[in-house]
Amino acid sequence: MEPFSPQLIYYEPRALEYEIGRELLEKFKKMNVEIRETTSHNQVRNIPGNNELQQYRNAKSTLVIGVRKTLKFDTSKPSAEYALPLATGCMGHCHYCYLQTTLGNKPYIRTYVNLEEIFDAADQYIKDREPEITRFEAACTSDVVGLDHLTHSLKKAIEHMGQTEFGRLRFVTKYHHVDHLLDANHNGKTRFRFSVNSDFVIKNFEPGTSSFLERIEAAGKVAKADYPLGFIIAPLILHEGWKEGYLELFERLAGTLPSYAQKNLTFELIQHRFTKTAKRIIEKRYPKSKLEMDEEERKYKWGRYGRGKYVYKDEEASALKETIESYIERFFPQAKIEYFT
Repeated sequence: MEPFSPQLIYYEPRALEYEIGRELLEKFKKMNVEIRETTSHNQVRNIPGNNELQQYRNAKSTLVIGVRKTLKFDTSKPSAEYALPLATGCMGHCHYCYLQTTLGNKPYIRTYVNLEEIFDAADQYIKDREPEITRFEAACTSDVVGLDHLTHSLKKAIEHMGQTEFGRLRFVTKYHHVDHLLDANHNGKTRFRFSVNSDFVIKNFEPGTSSFLERIEAAGKVAKADYPLGFIIAPLILHEGWKEGYLELFERLAGTLPSYAQKNLTFELIQHRFTKTAKRIIEKRYPKSKLEMDEEERKYKWGRYGRGKYVYKDEEASALKETIESYIERFFPQAKIEYFT
């Protein structure tokens, strides 16, 4: 697939106080993209479209160039201590995505240009925890790789973290546009993770993202660039032929990754889940989706704050867990399974 190219740009005037903000605006002027000014991302209005569904889809191709106002970082358990705020929103159209609810009425993409201030804040978090390692997750609210060919914010973050003693960076992506990141001076302090799945899941539930084979090829490039590498298989979905579909995934990964990269792999395994709120939004946004969300066929799992979600019943979840873990043991016996949830 082609790299993301926004169809509409909004910028906050304060963003032009930063060199990156000015560079981005000039770049988009040369690309002949429509550009509008906004006092704040909260004031973004008039997304084109004849109805709410069209406006939602157009918002997914709208980019806001802005300033990150709060430099208090959110926590990001279990994958990291803190979220590193480089961007918000995603250009993908994954039917099941949790951002459907967290960013439901603001699905446009935002990139932050005050990177030095963000990095200074990260350095302070690192300093406060020394000599413990402090991990930062850069993809909590965005697929930042899908945007970074335009902004290079992630590349700057990788190189900044590479110069720290006790800082570590991690992020996950569904995009294969990684070539500009391969020569970054990461010094082994960034774990580059790919969200992968069976070909069936990617084709049916992840439109607007890189294909099954594109992601695997990109993972091979990243491994050869000596990044620590990881994979999130999420959501694990019980579909017709799922065992064969996930087996093909592992066979292709094993055939692509160099042997030396296979010794430091991590896997994170997440079964499909949904909430009633998410189900309503998904059915509204993707009315033709074949995503199975039958509450009667699921188990209700209570979460924090008295809220819960629907996951697979115990027997089905166990089958998923045992099958995927057996594939990991077979193809990548030295890999670490960080969790199944």
